Amino acid sequence: MGNCLGGSSYVNKVSSTAKPESPPKIQNPSERDRSEERKLPSNPGEVEALRRGASSAARNPLVAFSFAELRRVANDFRKDAQIGGGGFGRVYKGSFSPPGDAALLPVAVKVHDGDNSFQGHREWLAEVIFLGQLSHPNLVKLVGYCCEGDHRVLVYEYLPLGSVESHLFSRTSPPLPWAARMRIALGAARGLAFLHGAQPAPVIYRDFKTSNILLGAGFHAKLSDFGLAKDGPVGEASHVSTRVMGTYGYAAPEYMMTGHLTASSDVYSYGVVLLELLTGRRSLDRSRPPREQALTDWALPALPHKKRVMGIVDPRLLQGGDGDEGAPPARAVQKAAMLAYHCLNRNPKARPLMRDVVASLEPLQQPPEEPGAAA
Repeated sequence: MGNCLGGSSYVNKVSSTAKPESPPKIQNPSERDRSEERKLPSNPGEVEALRRGASSAARNPLVAFSFAELRRVANDFRKDAQIGGGGFGRVYKGSFSPPGDAALLPVAVKVHDGDNSFQGHREWLAEVIFLGQLSHPNLVKLVGYCCEGDHRVLVYEYLPLGSVESHLFSRTSPPLPWAARMRIALGAARGLAFLHGAQPAPVIYRDFKTSNILLGAGFHAKLSDFGLAKDGPVGEASHVSTRVMGTYGYAAPEYMMTGHLTASSDVYSYGVVLLELLTGRRSLDRSRPPREQALTDWALPALPHKKRVMGIVDPRLLQGGDGDEGAPPARAVQKAAMLAYHCLNRNPKARPLMRDVVASLEPLQQPPEEPGAAA
C-alpha cells in the first residue's frame, strides 16, 4: 500500500501494507543515544535542512503537511478509511489536490504511533531522506510528510492492488498466475538494482520481503517502507557495520551473525522472496511440520535438480486455471529456481549482482493477466 497527501511545502516517503502473520522483527537490544535523539528534527524546517545536508543530488519535491491538513486528506482518520496497520501505526486511504493541480490524487497516509520510540522516529526520517531523493518506476513515490509536535506521518502514492503478501498467501483470492509472479520478481529486482547502483553511495534496503512490495495496475511492483534502508560501503570498504535489524526468514545469515551489511545481504533476501513466489509458501511458517517451517531449509536441496524442483512449485500453479495460462513452463520454473539458488548462496561473494538478476529474469517474462482476474 502506498499513497500521497496535499499541503503547503514539499517532501517524500513510502508506505507499507497490512502484515498478517508476519515473521517477528529482529532487533538487537542497545541503549539509546540521548544526544543523537536530541538531533532528530521536530519541525518541517529542520527536516528540510537535513534533506539538504543528506545529499547534493536533486531532491524530490515533498509536501510538508500540517496535521490538520492530513485529517482532511485522510477523512478524519475514520475506521472505514483504514487500509492497513502494523507495529508502526496505521495506514489510511485519502485524497488531495497537489499544488497547482485541481485533480484529486489518491494517497496512502501512514500515521506512526503517538508514543513513537526513538527507533520509530529514525525509521520515519530514513524514509523521508531516502524517498525524498530517490526516484524510480519500481520505488513507491513519497508525496509528503508531517512533522508537527508528536505527529510523524508519511503520505505516499496509492497503489490499488496492495502488497504481494496479500495476494500470494491469500486463502480467498485466486492464486497469482505464473506470468504475474515473474513480472513482480522482475519489477522488484529492478528496484533493488537501482538502489544498489545509487550514487554517491549504494543504498541497502535491508528489509526486502513480500509485505514491502506493493502492486499497481498490471502487477507493477514497487518497493515500499524504507525505514531500515542504509547507505552502503564506498571506496575500499567491504561492508558497513550496523546492529542487526530486519525480519527473520529473510535476513542473510552472515548479516545476522556479524552485523556486516552489504548489497549481497539484499540479494539473499531477494532469493527468499523468489522462493516464496515459486512455492507459494511463507519464508517462515510454524504451522508446518518442523522440517518444513523454514522455507530455505526445505526448498534449497531441490532447486538445482530439474525434476525435484517441480515437486516444490506452488501446487495451485500446476493445477492450471480457467484462463489460457495453465501450468508454468517447466524450463522457466527451472531457470527461476536456479536463480533463487544462486541468490541464496551461503557465500555472499558468490551471489549475483541485482543487475544480473534483472538480466536473468527478462527472458522469462510473459504478458500477465489483467489484475482483476487475479484480485
